[in-house]
Amino acid sequence: MNTRLTSWIILSVSLFVLVLEAKTIDPYKVLGVERNAGQREIQKAFHKLSLQYHPDKNKNKGAQEKFAEINNAYDILSDEEKRKNYDMYGDEKGSPGFDAGHPGDNGRYTYFTSGGGPGHDQFTFRPDEWQSMGGQGGSKSFSFSFGGSRGPDSFGFGMDDIFSNFFGGGNTKGGSRFGGFSGSTRSQSSPRSPPKSIRTINSQVLEKEIADQGITWLLLSYTPTLKGNQHIESIIEEVSSSLQGALKVGSINCETELSFCKDLSIYPRRGPRVFVYSYIPSEKGSLVEYNDDLAVKNLKSFCQEHLPRFSKRVNLNHFEFPSSTTEKLPRVMLLSTKKDTPIIWRVLSGLYHKRFIFYDAEVHDVTDPTVRKLGVEALPAIVGWLSNGEKHVLKTGISVKDLKSAVDDLSMLLDGFEKKNKKAGARKAQTNTAEKQIPLLTGSNFDALCGESTPVCIIGAFRSSRGREKLESILSMVSQKSLSRRQKSAFGSRDSVSYTLMDATKQSAFLNAFDNAGFKSADILLVAYKPRKRKFAAFVGETTTEEVERFISSVLNGDIQFKETRQKPVVK
Repeated sequence: MNTRLTSWIILSVSLFVLVLEAKTIDPYKVLGVERNAGQREIQKAFHKLSLQYHPDKNKNKGAQEKFAEINNAYDILSDEEKRKNYDMYGDEKGSPGFDAGHPGDNGRYTYFTSGGGPGHDQFTFRPDEWQSMGGQGGSKSFSFSFGGSRGPDSFGFGMDDIFSNFFGGGNTKGGSRFGGFSGSTRSQSSPRSPPKSIRTINSQVLEKEIADQGITWLLLSYTPTLKGNQHIESIIEEVSSSLQGALKVGSINCETELSFCKDLSIYPRRGPRVFVYSYIPSEKGSLVEYNDDLAVKNLKSFCQEHLPRFSKRVNLNHFEFPSSTTEKLPRVMLLSTKKDTPIIWRVLSGLYHKRFIFYDAEVHDVTDPTVRKLGVEALPAIVGWLSNGEKHVLKTGISVKDLKSAVDDLSMLLDGFEKKNKKAGARKAQTNTAEKQIPLLTGSNFDALCGESTPVCIIGAFRSSRGREKLESILSMVSQKSLSRRQKSAFGSRDSVSYTLMDATKQSAFLNAFDNAGFKSADILLVAYKPRKRKFAAFVGETTTEEVERFISSVLNGDIQFKETRQKPVVK
């Protein structure tokens, strides 16, 4: 008996050494499969290699070592929990979990001795059990298999069972059923709920938190009995971690949410399915299925592609800067050296797409005249305009630590600017109740508005309905803002300056009195006219509230040079 026991231990130790060596090899490389390989492909590769290197056909040591590698590689990749842990913590050279067994399998190793595959001849053991050979109640699991499959004559036993069967007595719990030592100890994947980090989704969550909310979601549809759930969940978690702040993840159990899955046409067929709630096909958002290789890099790229794109890419040289309009939403623009809209800005454009109008522009450096004109001194920068046209440089020289912190910081910035816009809107509403409409200059009201009794007449000439709307809004606002300045101006009373609009397409003769070409190249024109002296000053620059107010203030304060008219202006 001692001889037989010694033989058993020597054989087991030898195979144990082979197994430990096999554990240091990348299982994907051993079987020659890709990391996103399905179970069918893995099983096919395993059977092919196990037949090629089977000990019954190859007696040399190298073939036996290779056979051990193949079996242990299959043991990991055919088990969802083991595969997940290897993918999460391992690399091409192996991993701690791969080297030392996996807790989900109680730290056991499996070695197939013939036939190959689960259910065939195998033995499993724990590396830490070789020195734990006695003591009732302290025995540890140790099992062998040399024939047969699971059934009535299969069993697993502890070290106490070995000594009981060989020497009599001891613990006989479980009975002595010799007929082939068995008991495959590969952990069996049982249905389980998704990890806590993955949100459970139902129709109410979809309606309230996902649909048309401006943020991209990565969703898994599954049933608990499907193979591959855990592997896909680990990939989704890794993608979610790398895009934290830009992406949310969720899972839909189509076994409990059957009608919901069928209504959305997302019921999993042969395996779990992955979808992205995307804003690319439609601004309201829709589900787009991912059908590429299930690898972290590929899925991450797919998610990035489907992040919101609510920011309008513009060219600063041809961009018409916002002025006071009927638009109630504030506007923000990102200036950066990026050739495409940065991911952070795309994420923000989704989160705030109903609260802001987003723009972004590529600029080379701060020496660009258009950049300097905006008052930006460092890139990247964010410039904002309130709904009244008032410009603010919100942030310059933006530095990014990571995606999530950048989204959080800039969200606080936008929230603050939104509050400022609401206050400005409230002030504008109060002003609008008191202000009068800017009149259109005609022959009948010319003397009252721009006659010799008026020291200065501010005329806003337009050639389109859009130009008229813009000028009327700006002049209405500036006429109110300028009242306090007018008190201290050279023109005395608040009635010394009048504001009026003019249709340039109908009053070309009037404009010819100021300029030979009648300012035909300008869609919008401001003229400060002194009827008594027949002198004028024209403004044809960027027509924003700030610039117009600056021009009129210079006129009122006598800081601008006037020219003589070519002839007396006459309105038809």
